[in-house]
Amino acid sequence: MNKGQWKIAIVAGLLLTAISVIFYTYQLFYTANLQLGKEDKAIFIAEKTTFPQLLELLKKEQIIHEVVSFAFVAKVLSYQEHVKAGRYIIKKNMSNLAAVRMLRAGLQAPVELTFNNVRLMSDFTERVAEEVAFKKDELDKLLKDQNFVKKYGFDTTNIMAMFLPNTYQIYWNIKPEAFVERMHKEYKKFWNDERLKQAKNLNLTPIEVSVLASIVQAETQKQDEKPRVAGVYLNRLRKKIRLEADPTLVFAAKDFTIKRVLDVHKKIDSPYNTYKYAGLPPGTINMPTENTLKATLNAEKHDYIFFCAKEDFSGYHNFAVNYSDHLKNARIYQRALDVKGIKK
Repeated sequence: MNKGQWKIAIVAGLLLTAISVIFYTYQLFYTANLQLGKEDKAIFIAEKTTFPQLLELLKKEQIIHEVVSFAFVAKVLSYQEHVKAGRYIIKKNMSNLAAVRMLRAGLQAPVELTFNNVRLMSDFTERVAEEVAFKKDELDKLLKDQNFVKKYGFDTTNIMAMFLPNTYQIYWNIKPEAFVERMHKEYKKFWNDERLKQAKNLNLTPIEVSVLASIVQAETQKQDEKPRVAGVYLNRLRKKIRLEADPTLVFAAKDFTIKRVLDVHKKIDSPYNTYKYAGLPPGTINMPTENTLKATLNAEKHDYIFFCAKEDFSGYHNFAVNYSDHLKNARIYQRALDVKGIKK
């Protein structure tokens, strides 16, 4: 082989090597390496997770196909020393480059937190903790801290009125303090000038509206009846008549299996016993929905001061303007309970 042929061979060899390097590098960066042939999957990276720990997580969850190439791309893009906590979606057939760029930038996928039908604060904090990184006890501790909740205009008895049942998008690694701050913003958004004016016209504060709404919600699940029930309690408040709301006794007894309130329950010594103490109780007895709050703010104007469940167990009520008519309605309902064999 002459000198010219050697030069051609060397150039060809270098070119082939360069092409091979470029092709291999392309494969390292752009070839699918995560969730091969699988559906999108969420991974949860905790605070202070190291890169080796992340690799173990990816292997454990059977997300990654080839570890070395992923580690190489992560090193080139300076991600190995900058792992960020959060919830991320690894897409089907995702490349190393796409995955590392997403993780390095901290482009989290939010979780959808839905809470409704909440009766106790402990139920609420447990539900929230199911969707986020912080523990139930961390949120419990905050909401039991008088100085902390005071910043938002509440106390530890009525703080539940600040949380509005709905579906919210939040980040998995949100801190408890930031979560409360976010919920307070939602609360302020609901309590706009118009609704504040409505509350004032009812001679109630927003917190008092929430307390009353929680009683209305416990009394009826019928949205079309809620304004009428709210009107009954507003009439009693104006006339300084004790509310005598059965759901507050159930709450005071902490026995939510009670279906029939008896005289023994009316003797419970609790600020939530509205048979014993006048006015609204000090806090909500559940977490009223926005629809119930709106129904309470738009309470029906009428003369009713009594109501009793209908004997057909439809969930609706019979209303009365005097005690005599109320007793008639109550006897009819009590006979229906007896027929059903409901004793408590």
